[in-house]
Amino acid sequence: LFIGLFLEDGFRPMHPTSVNGVDDMIRLGDLNEAGLLRNLLVRHKDGIIYTYTGSILVAVNPYQLLPLYTTEQVHLYTDRRLGELPPHVFAIADSCFFNMRRNKKDQCCVISGESGAGKTESTKLMLQFLAAVSGQHSWIEQQILEANPILEAFGNAKTIRNDNSSRFGKYIDINFTKGGAIEGAKIEHYLLEKSRVCRQAPEERNYHIFYCMLMGMPAEQKKILSLGNASEYNYLTMGNCTSCDGRDDIKEYAHFRSAMKILMFSENDSWEINKLLAAMLHLGNVHFEGQRFICLKDTIREERFICLNVDPKALEKSLTQRSFMTSRESVTKPLTSAQAMDGKDAFVKAIYGRLFVWVVGKINKAVFKPPPEDTKYVRQSIGLLDIFGFENFNKNSFEQLCINFANEQLQQFFVKHVFKLEQDEYARENIVWKHIEYNDNQRTLDVLANKSLNILALIDEESNFPKGTDTTMINKMNQVHGKGDVYVPPKNNHDTQFGIQHFAGVVHYDSKGFLEKNRDALSTDLIQLVEKSSNKMLKQAFQNELSSNGEIKRAPTLSGQFRQSLDALMKTLTACQPYFIRCIKPNDFKKPMLFDRDLCMRQLRYSGMMETIRIRKAGYPIRYTFDEFLERYRVLLKSSLCDPKVVRRNVAVDIVVVVIVVDFHDTMLELERMKELNEKALLIQRVLRGYKYRRQFLRQRSSALVIQKNWRGYKGRKLYRLGFARLQAKVRARQLQHHYQQKRVAAVRLQAQTRGYLARKEWQRKRRAVILLQTNTRGMLARKQVKKMKRDMFLSAKERREEELAALERQRRLNQVLQQKKEKEASTQSESITAQEMVDDIFGFLPNMVGGQEGQAPAGFKDLEKQGERTRPEEVDLDDLPMVEDIPEEDYDDLDEYSFSKFASMYFQGAATPTHVRQRLRQPLLYHEDEGDVVASMTVWWIILRFMGDLPEPKLVQGQGARGLRGSNNSLDPDLALRQDRRLSHMVGLDQVRTTGVSPNEIYCQICKQLQENGNRSSFYRGWILLSICLGIFPPTERFIKFLQSFIRFGPMGYAPYCAKRLRRTVANGVRGEPPSWLELEATKSKKPIAVSVTLMDSRTISLPVDSSSTSKEICQLLSEKVSLKDTFGFSLYVAIYEKVWSLGSGREHVMDAISQCEQEVKRKGGQEQHAPWRLYYRKEIFTPWHDCKEDSVSTDLIYRQIIRGLRFGEYKCDKDDDIVQLSAKHFYVQYGSDCSLDNAKTVVQDCINSSLLEAKTQDKWLQMVSTAHAQGPYINSRQKAAGVKAEVVDYARQKWPLFFSRFFEAAKLSGPALPKNKFIVAINWTGITFLDEKERRLLQLSYPEVTGVNTMREGKKFGQSVSLLTLKGDFSLNAVMAGNIAELVHMFLGGLRERSQYAVALQEVNQDDPTFLSFKKGELIVLIKDDELTVGRGWIKGKNERTGKTGAVPTDAVLVLPTLTKPTNEVMSLLNLSPDQRKSIMAANQKETGTVERVAPVSLKEFSYEYFRQPIKDVNRQVISKNVAPERLWVKSREPIKQPLLKKLAGNSELSHRACLYMGDYPTKQIQTPLELTDQIFGPATKDEALRDEIYCQIMKQMTSNNNRFSLEQGWQLLWLCCGLFPPSQSLLKHTQRFLESRRREPLAPDCLQRLQGSLRIEPRKLPPHQVEIDAIQQNSTQIFHKVHFPNDMEEVKSPARSFCFLKSLVCVTSFCLYVVQVLSLNDSDYFFDSLRQITDWSKKAKSVKEGGGPMNMSYLVFFMRKLWFNVSPGRDLEADLIFHYPQELPKYLRGYHRCTKEDMVNIGALLFRVKFNNDKSQFVLIPKMLKDLVPNDMLKAMSTTDWQKNIVAAYNKQASMTSEEASLAFLKVVCRWPTFGCAFFEVKQTSDPNFPDIVRIAISKQGVSIIHPKTKDVLATHPFNRIANWCSGSTYFHITVGNLVKGNKILCETSLVKTFITVLFVCLFVFIFYC
Repeated sequence: LFIGLFLEDGFRPMHPTSVNGVDDMIRLGDLNEAGLLRNLLVRHKDGIIYTYTGSILVAVNPYQLLPLYTTEQVHLYTDRRLGELPPHVFAIADSCFFNMRRNKKDQCCVISGESGAGKTESTKLMLQFLAAVSGQHSWIEQQILEANPILEAFGNAKTIRNDNSSRFGKYIDINFTKGGAIEGAKIEHYLLEKSRVCRQAPEERNYHIFYCMLMGMPAEQKKILSLGNASEYNYLTMGNCTSCDGRDDIKEYAHFRSAMKILMFSENDSWEINKLLAAMLHLGNVHFEGQRFICLKDTIREERFICLNVDPKALEKSLTQRSFMTSRESVTKPLTSAQAMDGKDAFVKAIYGRLFVWVVGKINKAVFKPPPEDTKYVRQSIGLLDIFGFENFNKNSFEQLCINFANEQLQQFFVKHVFKLEQDEYARENIVWKHIEYNDNQRTLDVLANKSLNILALIDEESNFPKGTDTTMINKMNQVHGKGDVYVPPKNNHDTQFGIQHFAGVVHYDSKGFLEKNRDALSTDLIQLVEKSSNKMLKQAFQNELSSNGEIKRAPTLSGQFRQSLDALMKTLTACQPYFIRCIKPNDFKKPMLFDRDLCMRQLRYSGMMETIRIRKAGYPIRYTFDEFLERYRVLLKSSLCDPKVVRRNVAVDIVVVVIVVDFHDTMLELERMKELNEKALLIQRVLRGYKYRRQFLRQRSSALVIQKNWRGYKGRKLYRLGFARLQAKVRARQLQHHYQQKRVAAVRLQAQTRGYLARKEWQRKRRAVILLQTNTRGMLARKQVKKMKRDMFLSAKERREEELAALERQRRLNQVLQQKKEKEASTQSESITAQEMVDDIFGFLPNMVGGQEGQAPAGFKDLEKQGERTRPEEVDLDDLPMVEDIPEEDYDDLDEYSFSKFASMYFQGAATPTHVRQRLRQPLLYHEDEGDVVASMTVWWIILRFMGDLPEPKLVQGQGARGLRGSNNSLDPDLALRQDRRLSHMVGLDQVRTTGVSPNEIYCQICKQLQENGNRSSFYRGWILLSICLGIFPPTERFIKFLQSFIRFGPMGYAPYCAKRLRRTVANGVRGEPPSWLELEATKSKKPIAVSVTLMDSRTISLPVDSSSTSKEICQLLSEKVSLKDTFGFSLYVAIYEKVWSLGSGREHVMDAISQCEQEVKRKGGQEQHAPWRLYYRKEIFTPWHDCKEDSVSTDLIYRQIIRGLRFGEYKCDKDDDIVQLSAKHFYVQYGSDCSLDNAKTVVQDCINSSLLEAKTQDKWLQMVSTAHAQGPYINSRQKAAGVKAEVVDYARQKWPLFFSRFFEAAKLSGPALPKNKFIVAINWTGITFLDEKERRLLQLSYPEVTGVNTMREGKKFGQSVSLLTLKGDFSLNAVMAGNIAELVHMFLGGLRERSQYAVALQEVNQDDPTFLSFKKGELIVLIKDDELTVGRGWIKGKNERTGKTGAVPTDAVLVLPTLTKPTNEVMSLLNLSPDQRKSIMAANQKETGTVERVAPVSLKEFSYEYFRQPIKDVNRQVISKNVAPERLWVKSREPIKQPLLKKLAGNSELSHRACLYMGDYPTKQIQTPLELTDQIFGPATKDEALRDEIYCQIMKQMTSNNNRFSLEQGWQLLWLCCGLFPPSQSLLKHTQRFLESRRREPLAPDCLQRLQGSLRIEPRKLPPHQVEIDAIQQNSTQIFHKVHFPNDMEEVKSPARSFCFLKSLVCVTSFCLYVVQVLSLNDSDYFFDSLRQITDWSKKAKSVKEGGGPMNMSYLVFFMRKLWFNVSPGRDLEADLIFHYPQELPKYLRGYHRCTKEDMVNIGALLFRVKFNNDKSQFVLIPKMLKDLVPNDMLKAMSTTDWQKNIVAAYNKQASMTSEEASLAFLKVVCRWPTFGCAFFEVKQTSDPNFPDIVRIAISKQGVSIIHPKTKDVLATHPFNRIANWCSGSTYFHITVGNLVKGNKILCETSLVKTFITVLFVCLFVFIFYC
């Protein structure tokens, strides 16, 4: 046969290359068809199916499974150049992958060949290799691979040439990341052969899915769908073939179901698909007779329609009748049986075709990842084209024409790429080239589709004519193309076949049915039927037809659709770098090792293989530009100068020569290049390692020198101390002893002299005192003696004269006594009247007045008094109304011994007597140390004498006479005449008490002295008046009070009880601060309380009784009782005069002091004090933080009236007019309800609108606004009560004006953190404490959670009282007059808030295993829950951990209840979590920074911004408003979010606009976000995209520049600290970042940031944002992060991990251990610890959130250190590992029943476990029945009775005598290690891949491999060694393993929640297996 081929002038010998064959047919010596054929034949016989033709791969289908597709082959061909290894499909796939990454260009591989040549299998192998070389084992890779079983099930079928023939074309576009990992794919499909659903050729089958479904579906489901066997259905038996050799439909259905799960098809989707498939099969059994259809099985006729969910009658009508519209009406036409059959088949084909489209779309939805919107993002891809091969059957129809047209297009693409473009390129380059002839199929394409009136166009044209038929179509084709050589016309007019000359030969097509198939139309009746169906899947499949809303549109023809998709495919292929695989079918019988030469030669010819070899052999397929070639291969140059710009001219010619010469040696060039690169890399490594080790050596040497130096110094010092130091110590000791003795002797001598001097001095003093006493005594005795002698002498001389005068004197005295007796009797009769008249006469100058009613009302309060008349107060009986609670009177029996005379004898100085005198004192009555007090006391004595009339007044100066005063001897008119221009206090002499330091006891003693034995009645009554006035001003001291009370008892009638009561009141309420007022004299006159009027805010005026000692608290109490006020707190007494108003509060302030101040103010203005126009008002001053308007309606009404008045008089101002209007509308409703009259509106406007606002807007305008708001308000319709509206107004005012409802105290800072001013005003209100300056600017604001305590202290006489305010921002000591009031108010607020608070912070960490008790960490927020059982008194409260969400009991001493009613802010929590020292250091650092900011300017990014930052955005509005505003400084902090990134290279990407501002608190946000959420938004994108990292650094440093907000700056340092540990900045930003940090070294976190920055430069960046633990630590300013690690034996340690590492140094081998996280997930040793934790917690949160449908939640976890690998475990070798790890980990596996063991082993092990628990304690045998589950496997408990178990275990226990618990643990391990399942990691999974296995199996991973175990019988169903595992991957709950060959290997798909742990253990075992192999 081949002799003719070898003849060329005779025979010639075969070339040696043709004897054994070659890998690349370009190297064949016999370059002819015979040589090609023999080369393929020889290699095919040797089992070598792949051959190269240059870069084109020729693959011969072996029809058997060859060992060419294992994982070893994948690794072998990975990263190898084409031609380096024998030909393989993996080599083409690797070349695509390599060139895609090298050239940054998309690749494609066109796999062509006839049907049955192996295209589909080659495509699957390419996919398998790309997935393996991607190396991620990701779920997306497996999803792409698992798309093939689904597509093959729906799109592949058995044909006579191929058992798995693809009846559609597909193009798989696989997308890769920049790192080469698969990130997605997209599948395009072409021309599904829908006709196969209804008809098959002999020996062919329908699509696989039908047979798989009928064979693999469970019987229950088949019964529901009324399905049987394949032989029962017409659509499955037309080809008389229902089975396929070598194909297991049951197993394939299991794989199909597994693939659907992997690709996210739900169970409902699968069921709906099965319903549609069943419906098609049932419709196939329908045939027609007349106008009705009959099912082959009438018994299931009704069940058939369950699948389609349509009405049976409607279906019958749609299939047997056709409706169409005429010009006027709808006409229904019955169909013939044949037409009905065609309509039914069309309906079935339409359903199947659209179902296929829906399935492909569902797959794409799962595997396709849309590219990001970033225009700079370039996605790389590799496309695989698996399309139907060239077909030529005995009867070819329209589908074959389309298929062959597609093959023509691909052939042309091949020809164009291999021949045309190649030779055109040589022509352009002027390369000497001999043109190679090749078979060009362009003319065939022109006839089919390119020229006008082409065949496909004629078919479309005829399809559009309603009367067009197949005959008219073929006539037109004969007419147009009949004379050409491509078109073969029919033999006669009746023949329906025509031919086309294809590149593979002539193919004849039967034109019958062409137009019907091309139209691909479905009747409107069937569309309407689908629309009425309730089957959702059916409607989704027909979505496009149903969405037309009844519009009739001409559907595109099938050929038109196919051409469009084919054109798009060609454009895609043209844009890629193509690779070609030519698949060859060796025979038509699908037999292995059978090579049909004729068939193969025909395929080689029409594929142009001969011409391809020639052009590849002679051509230059590898071409580079000069720059590309030099850039890639300049490493091969021997010259060191390789700059392309310098050497271009010198080497250009040589380079071109090299390219031409080594065109087919690209592989060799690449190998040489890799060799040179390896050598250069080794050189660089050698130099760097040398540098590294030299540097290490120098460091070690310098360290050694330092150690040597210090050691030698230490040794020298030690020797020195042993010798010289000891001698020196002796000498010094003797010297010190000598000095000590000298000093001691001197000290003793000095003591003796001093003591002697003092003793002599004392003796002399006593001697002088004795002499003085003796002298005076002797003088007194002598004087007495002399006086006696003189008297005796005088009496003797005048004795006679005296006797004479005595009689006369006695008579005179008798007469005088009688006269005095008469006068005394007359005086006694009129004494009572005279005393009362005397008092009236004394106070006759006082005017008649009522307190608080004199003169006009002060400014702003005139509205509370009616115009033209005085407001009459409510009548109050002052006698009946008590002022305060009754004060108990003194026990007079005890006062008898406290006489005034006794006090005078005890304490009076000198010879002062306790009786009345009329002369001045030489010294005060009591002793005073201060000279000023002595002088003041003498002045007071003089004033008292003048007041009482005991000392005459000085004479009047001329012109100062008394005018209009009454003259009386007993009146004060003369005094008033002298003092009318002075205050009354001057008159009575009490200013001296206030202005000097006179002791109260001194004044009272002086007054009492003048009252004792005072015979002058006028002086006597003046004295008692003065005493009663003083008793209302100040009390005596404790030393004198008893004596004063005793003295008052004996006062005149009416004064004794009056003075006693005033004394008790003054003692109770304290000393006054001002002298008495005029009203107090009126009270003294009448001896009754003072009547004072108080005005309420609702215009009511109430008169109340007060006295000199009355306080604001007492008056407020009386008022609240009078008006029935319940909520009394915060209501205070206000005093007003003229324009001044001030608060007296509701405490211990004296009301009469305020009235006295008002009288002084009137006097200062030149008015009369007695007519001072002061007023008292009762107003709301302050709210409690827990104020509730519903508690007291009276309180709410008073506050409401106060607010309305405040609005009117401008006290309360709103920012917007709308707010005032709304308040006025509410007042309108309160006053008048729904009445909207104009008069009422005017009244409301006058009541609420301030005059200044009325001037700004007219009254009419306000009337309109208020009326409109009132009419539109919600109150009218809702008919809300007026009380509720008042409450809303009060709440609004409380929230709006907290400073207006505050108590103000003047204070001066004594100590504490620095403030702008040391003197300020302390404002306390319901929101907190505020420090204000004189202009009401806030200096500091403290919320109550920031205040930790308050107390008062005495600072001495100079400073008075001070208050200490303990806060989280520092402790303040404030000096204030009312320090006690400050402390009392703050203490009350703190206590009330703590009682009502629901929030507490943990003071310590508490870990409890008992769920009853709450576990929490220090600093966490605890939400308190009220519980009757757990109270504070019992030491326990119930709380909820906000982080974990768990509740439980909390010890009260472990938490601090926060004084707040709302959740504390992050700032407060961060301050609470700091220690006092940390808070103090922060405040100190703040003060230091404030003090040095002017001297040292920190470095900013200003210099960096000039080069790398974008230009500032020009804000037009801002420029218009402020023309001179400086341009925006991008490197300085801004409170507004930036709209664009700072860096130029990120222009247009605004995804990171203001996240740093949100975290630092510089920009408020309505959405509350946790710090973790903010850090995720900040750092998340940067961990994935390196370009964003510099932007993060710049934004953080920008916000920290010129930032004066300490809290914001602290948050910024936290962000920078986190950022420095995640990733480093680029080199351009690195130096600026370092300078930024170095210039702020005083900041606590700056050194740590520098250290972390240096560390991040040395290691790889983090992959995930910070973990919650890191954020919590840095928020507490802790740079050391500790994490608790648990061990299997319940031990735990606290470690500070950076990566997952093994830290047990005492273990013999630590390489097999790993960190685990509950739920048991192992961490990789190379991963960052917190990256691993973050990945696990995020996955757990997401899974739990999806499962529960909730929002974000906190996840708790535990970190365990456990053994992961059990490859080399031998019990007894490492006892510590056995006890800590092996025993605790193996025991649960045994008890769960994972091992197969005998009863003897279980009894023996039970005894060992009992010994481990109780050691040698046999008394615990009785517990064995209760703890049997802890001794015996759970599944074996019923193997014996409880008694038998106990008996056998006790017997075995007794045999194990003298064994310790540790030895028992080791013995347990030694028994278990003999079992084959020892050390296995077990997983309970649900499998769906193998129908022979149970649904629930147990997978065990051990050193033997992966075993599948039956969970009940514990039989090993299958074992797969590690070397047989070809691939694995995992999803969220699924994992997939491929065992064996990549093509036909076993697939295991399992479902479990421990996917991550399973894959981790599997990966580690595989790695260790490969390492040891």
